[in-house]
Amino acid sequence: MATGVRGEGLQEIRRDFPLLSRYVNGKPLAYLDNAATTQKPRQVLEVYLHYYESYNANVHRAIHTLGEEATEAYESARAKLASFIGCRGPEEIVFVRGATEAINLVARAWGDSNLARGDNIVLTIMEHHSNIVPWQLLARRVGCELRYADITEDGLLNMDHLSSLIDRRTKLVAVSHASNVLGTINPIPEISKMAHEVGALLLVDAAQSVPHMPLNVRELGCDFLALSGHKMLAPTGSGALYAKRHLLESMEPFMGGGEMIREVFLDRSTWNDVPWKFEAGTPNIGGSIALGAAVDYLNAVGMQRVREHDKRLTKLGLELLGEIPQLRMYGPSDPERKCGIIAFTLDKVHPHDIAAVLDREGVAIRSGHHCTMPLHRRLNIPASARASFYIYNTEEEVQRLAEGVKKAKQLLG
Repeated sequence: MATGVRGEGLQEIRRDFPLLSRYVNGKPLAYLDNAATTQKPRQVLEVYLHYYESYNANVHRAIHTLGEEATEAYESARAKLASFIGCRGPEEIVFVRGATEAINLVARAWGDSNLARGDNIVLTIMEHHSNIVPWQLLARRVGCELRYADITEDGLLNMDHLSSLIDRRTKLVAVSHASNVLGTINPIPEISKMAHEVGALLLVDAAQSVPHMPLNVRELGCDFLALSGHKMLAPTGSGALYAKRHLLESMEPFMGGGEMIREVFLDRSTWNDVPWKFEAGTPNIGGSIALGAAVDYLNAVGMQRVREHDKRLTKLGLELLGEIPQLRMYGPSDPERKCGIIAFTLDKVHPHDIAAVLDREGVAIRSGHHCTMPLHRRLNIPASARASFYIYNTEEEVQRLAEGVKKAKQLLG
């Protein structure tokens, strides 16, 4: 595998992804829906299959060879991911099914015990539903208040408004690192300082940032961080919660069952050490091992190269789409301020129709509200079209996107 993402290096990367050889409606596939899920390289698929073909067994409890091999691979993947995001140790990584489960875990295991009526949680209007609904459910249970920071007209987080919402009754600030619609990259270290100054904790939804840029949880200053494996080349149903060890040790388990216990009596139980205290039942062993392989792949490419490739494609996309009359893009216009996501609308053409025309051209994008209905209401639009890029996308595919949008305008505008 190549270590660059330009020229022949990019072509070598593309050859690692079997699905990219597909044709759709007679056209070579241009897959530009990476914010929803990424494609998987052979290296990850082979690791996943190898687990089931060669050492499929449950982890931690068996002393036979297959069980020991499975446990070693599973815990090795945890260590790889911990190093990838800059944890102090693998015990700060809890394997979950994705960022959604990670956030729900915090809302239940930490939120239920630490928030009460009169307290507040500060969110932003740009959050994915997965970083809104769990806190709404928590607020219903305990009576706390939810506050939402607004955005500026150019799609940046309004930091003055955010600061005005954080006070001594704020117990948690929960914010996306990168918006899945606007592409906006939020200044997490600055937000961390605001939260910690009043004794609040910071949760970061990093589903869109971990796959696309170098990231270190200690430099970000977050207390919790949620990520999804399927957005970073790994299988669906894989992901992780990062949490500072002292917080995990203080929290009650999210679910009860096997593996998360130390001793069980008829009237009480004691809990396992972290992180296994939060991994009740048989985990997604193959998916987590494959997540470790995805980390290996991204490390081989180099996350700074991934980020630079994102910026190149985003810059080109902004330029080409910006030439189309009656097309409006949402979020920052500076590629330095956003990840590889461009959301847009076209006057008199519904986003679903744009996506349908593009699909006939072999270009896959997303259309709809992208699980961000409050944000779309704030933008005064019912839906948007969204193109999102990753390490295997090419400049030619971005050009095909722009040409397909022009065709949609001609046919439907």
